[in-house]
Amino acid sequence: MTPNYVKLVQDTVLPRIALCRQTFAATRAGDPAAAVRDAMARAACTDKVKPGMSIAITAGSRGIADFPELLTAIVAEVRARGADPFVVPSMGSHGGATAEGQTALLAKLGVTEEVIGCPIRSSMDTDEIGVLDNGMSVRMDRYANAADGIILFNRIKPHTSFRAPNESGLAKMLSIGLGKQSGAENCHARGIDNVGIFVAKMARMKLERCKVLFGIGTIENAYDELARVEVLDSDGLLEAEAPLLQEAMANMPRLPVGPLDQPTASGTLDVLVVDEIGKEFSGTGMDPNITHRFSSPKMQVHLHIERLVALGLSPRSNGNGNGAARADVITAQIEENFDREAVYANCLTSQVLMQAKLPMVMPCARSAIQTVVKTCGAEDITKPRLLRIPNTLKLEYLYASEAMLPELRDRPGFEIIGDLEEMQFEDGRLVNPWPDAH
Repeated sequence: MTPNYVKLVQDTVLPRIALCRQTFAATRAGDPAAAVRDAMARAACTDKVKPGMSIAITAGSRGIADFPELLTAIVAEVRARGADPFVVPSMGSHGGATAEGQTALLAKLGVTEEVIGCPIRSSMDTDEIGVLDNGMSVRMDRYANAADGIILFNRIKPHTSFRAPNESGLAKMLSIGLGKQSGAENCHARGIDNVGIFVAKMARMKLERCKVLFGIGTIENAYDELARVEVLDSDGLLEAEAPLLQEAMANMPRLPVGPLDQPTASGTLDVLVVDEIGKEFSGTGMDPNITHRFSSPKMQVHLHIERLVALGLSPRSNGNGNGAARADVITAQIEENFDREAVYANCLTSQVLMQAKLPMVMPCARSAIQTVVKTCGAEDITKPRLLRIPNTLKLEYLYASEAMLPELRDRPGFEIIGDLEEMQFEDGRLVNPWPDAH
C-alpha cells in the first residue's frame, strides 16, 4: 500500500531533461605503471630502498584513479630494487575500524594480494611514537613501524572539511591513515577545523622519528584520470606537497552554475540529483567541494543548492553511507544498505556526528525526486533549475532541466548533446542512461 506521504508528492510533475557534456582542460599521464617507473627513476630519494629491506607501502580507502595498477607498479619497483614490499591498509577508522574490514575495503577497490603481488598486512594495533606539546598521543601502525622503511602512497587533493597547506594527501596518509583508528581519533580530537593543524604536527613528528623513506603522490585531472605521479623525499615532504595541492585544487571540475571565469562567484541551483554516493567518490560520500555542503561553517560556500537528493549507495562503499546526511532526501536503497557499524565508527573517530544522520527517506527514485522538486521553492516548480550527476567525482556528463538550458547553451566548454526527454523510471529507478565516461 502506498504511504500517505508518498501520495502527497506523486502528482508532482518532473521536468524534462537533456544530456549535456562539459569539457575541461586536462593533462593525462598515460600508462600508470610507466608513470610510476619514470617518477621513481627521476627521484634520487628512491635510492633509500636497499636490497633485503622490508618496505611498508600505504594503501588508503579512496577510489584513486588506476589504484590497483599504481600500487602494483610501486610494489614491482620496490622489488626490482631488491627489497621485500608489503602493503598496509592506511585508512584511519574506515572499514568499520577493524583489520578485516580494511582488507575487505581494499578488495572492493580492486586491491588484493593476488592483484598487487605482495602481502597485505592489516591490523588496528599501533605504537605510540611520541606525544605532542598538548599531550596528544601520536600513533603509528605497528606493521609499518616495524618495517625497515615506509613508502607513503596517496592521491593529493583538497580535503572535504578544512583548508590548510596540506589537506588530503601524503601528510594526511602519514598522520591519520597510518595512525589507524586511535591516531585518527586523536587528530580529530579538537574538532574538524583544527584537523589541518594536527595533520601537520603529527606528520612532522613521524617524519622525524619513523622510517619514512619517501612519498608517492598522484594528481588527477577533472575527468578523475591520472594526470601525473610525483615522488617526494621525506626531507621537506610537507613543503613539497603544498604546491601540488594547489595544482590538484585547480584541476577539480565544478557544476555549471555561476560565472565560469569567477570560480568563487556565488551561484544557486533549485535541485541537484546525485545518482550514487560512496567512499570511492569522496571520504564524505559526496564531495562538498562540489556540492558546497560542508561540515564546517568556516568553509567558504559559493554555491547554494536548495534541495539535494541522493538515489543510491555504491556497492564498493561496503555499506559506509557517510554523505547521506548531506542530502535532503534519500531513497530506501540507501537506508537499507546503510551500515551503522561502518558509519558510526567513522563518525566517532572524525567527531563529525552529522555524518551519521539520515534525511527523509522515500521508497524510490521517482518519489524522492518528486519530493525535492515539490519543496525546492522555485517560483514555478514545474520549471525547476535542476541538474543530475552520476556522482561528485565524474562531472563530464550531466543532465540539465529545460529551465537551465538557456543559460547553459552558450557556456564555454559546455554542449547540449541530447534532446529533451522525460525522466524515465523502471521499478522506481531513474534509468536515463549515461554515456561512457571520457
